[in-house]
Amino acid sequence: MFDKRKYIGLPADSPPKLIVVIDTEEEFDWSAEPDSEANHVSAMAHIDRVQNIFNEYGIHPCYVIDYPIASQPEGYRLLKQFAENGQCEIGAHLHPWVNPPFQEELSKPNTYPGNLPYALEREKLLILRDKITENFGLTPIAYKAGRYGFGPNTATIMQELGFNIDLSVCPPLDSRADGGPDYRRFDARPFWFGGSDCSILELPCTGGFVGWAGGAALPLFQVAQVFRKFKAPGILSRLGAVDRLMLSPEGFSSAEHIKLTRALYSQGVRTFTWSFHSPSVVPGNTNYVQDDAQLREFLDSFRRYFDFFFNELGGEASTPTRIRDFMESMA
Repeated sequence: MFDKRKYIGLPADSPPKLIVVIDTEEEFDWSAEPDSEANHVSAMAHIDRVQNIFNEYGIHPCYVIDYPIASQPEGYRLLKQFAENGQCEIGAHLHPWVNPPFQEELSKPNTYPGNLPYALEREKLLILRDKITENFGLTPIAYKAGRYGFGPNTATIMQELGFNIDLSVCPPLDSRADGGPDYRRFDARPFWFGGSDCSILELPCTGGFVGWAGGAALPLFQVAQVFRKFKAPGILSRLGAVDRLMLSPEGFSSAEHIKLTRALYSQGVRTFTWSFHSPSVVPGNTNYVQDDAQLREFLDSFRRYFDFFFNELGGEASTPTRIRDFMESMA
């Protein structure tokens, strides 16, 4: 899928750059079987809860939006205002089970768009791209596969449809259990890929294995997973040997955000992605935000991390398109 990838090394004195990517999507039961009728987008009436925080810090987030968001005024009304005011970027996010045409069998493996046949994956992304263009007056160039489901045909399809930034890689996620990708051997560094010219920029989700185990972290974590009933992963974490962390306010604490960032920064990483799902802005939609107290903690974690990143780490806010321009200027 990512043959011939060319990793990008930035100078050690480069200020770290932060982008925010929101998987902007319908509300649905993540544990249930896929349902093409589950396309409600009521949470989007409250997306300003996070946008107001971004405005405080001068951050222009990238909302990668799927078909229920792009096709329903309730889903895109506020986002269109933000985009017209120059406060955000808009990308595409393909959830196949709620994105026409509906030709595939509804199954967990088919919720990963990269598992679909080439023609169907292409047609779904084309329809999504055109719907975004119709309702926003702009054509997206950034893409994030639903469920991080990048497949063997995705790069070709992206190039054919004018996408040149991908946000799908999610280290250290392993979704093979229900037919998804395995990103455990990827890391947080950006890279060029796609055909002979490597013209697509990959900006991975920020995640990884951190701890004193170093290069042995992945095999050690795999062994710990075998002994999960004995709480082996937690023991390794408390010992500082290995933690599997992501830069997300969903399921990870502020201490873990800072721990991950410091570890990756010391390894030379200079691009960081803060990511989450839009339904989390309303309690009850995701496992991470079930009540008002959890919502307050969710939102407070944004400010804690941004204060750390901009004040202590000396970082800068950026966007996927601005980072692409920056990378091209260095080539």
